[in-house]
Amino acid sequence: MKLFKSLLVAPATLGLLAPIAATANEVTINDFNAAEEIAVTNSRVDGLEARLNNFEAGSFSETTTASFSVDAVLGAVDGAGDTGDNSNESTSFDFQFNIGLSTSFTGEDSLDIAIDNGSATASTMGGKMGFDTGTSLTVDGVTYSFPLGGATMIVGDSTDLSTAFTGACTYSSFTDMTPDDCGTGNSMGAGGKGVTAAIGYAFDSGFSLAGGVTSGQSEILGDNADAFGVNAAYSADSYGVAVAYVSDDMGSGTDSKSFWGVNGYYTFDLASLSVGFETSDDGTTEKSGYFFGLSFPEVGPGSVNIAAATDALYADSATEYLVYEASYSYPVNDAMTITPGVFIQETSGDDLTGIAVKTSFSF
Repeated sequence: MKLFKSLLVAPATLGLLAPIAATANEVTINDFNAAEEIAVTNSRVDGLEARLNNFEAGSFSETTTASFSVDAVLGAVDGAGDTGDNSNESTSFDFQFNIGLSTSFTGEDSLDIAIDNGSATASTMGGKMGFDTGTSLTVDGVTYSFPLGGATMIVGDSTDLSTAFTGACTYSSFTDMTPDDCGTGNSMGAGGKGVTAAIGYAFDSGFSLAGGVTSGQSEILGDNADAFGVNAAYSADSYGVAVAYVSDDMGSGTDSKSFWGVNGYYTFDLASLSVGFETSDDGTTEKSGYFFGLSFPEVGPGSVNIAAATDALYADSATEYLVYEASYSYPVNDAMTITPGVFIQETSGDDLTGIAVKTSFSF
């Protein structure tokens, strides 16, 4: 902008000198006040600069921010899996692109919009990583949060029931096969059914409470599938624990299905241990699953994550299948992280083995 100002001042100064040269026989040097003329010119340039800045800021919004992320994975999977025909043996490349828009109207509220797209069709590896699919940009959720007394109220479309929940999990998963939220994805990470309203309150002591309800968009709290949940959590400097309960009526004419989940972490000098346990009960069958994960935050320039978990919830009489993963996450710079990793998924056929390199960009 200093160069821009100089380019404006130079012609303006020449414009002032030209009339003086043309009429030198009519005026004297005392009639020309250089300091005053330059001051007027600077004032006009400053005004133009201010209007230009206002235009640049207003072209988007002074209170709106945008964040972008791109994830890409190149990997190979080997093993027949449950199909038994080696159809999962492949090498592939997948990507996903995410946009987050956030704006505030009062300084205490937040309107957030998520927009996603990805590869046209997910490969076996893309499915294991949980990548978004579809080449068209799709609005993945619209959420508005605002203070309500000392609590935070959240309402939204395509918003998770657990959006106000507080978990106690420090593990960063490599694949999507280790259930979300340290094995408590159905309770602590419960999704939404369309329209969601949730509220959370955090006490100064580290204790927090939250609850939420979600319904289909066409009929709120009607005969269609609805769900509600509650959550409590406590965190301290080196440990934390959280519990959640979710009840889903599963739609008209069916019994409700309930989920209980608990997860926690403990941080040692060199690592952090995260564990999770979840149960489900549909009135007929009770199922459960578990998770163990270790995170080493400082291994050379990056961090290491190792985990073992059931890949779903299983009844006591059913055969449990586990998934194992290990990854090393290396931040190349503030906007780019490379994460190589491996995983093994037990199946009724040949176990699936995968190796991949995921690259994540944020800007």
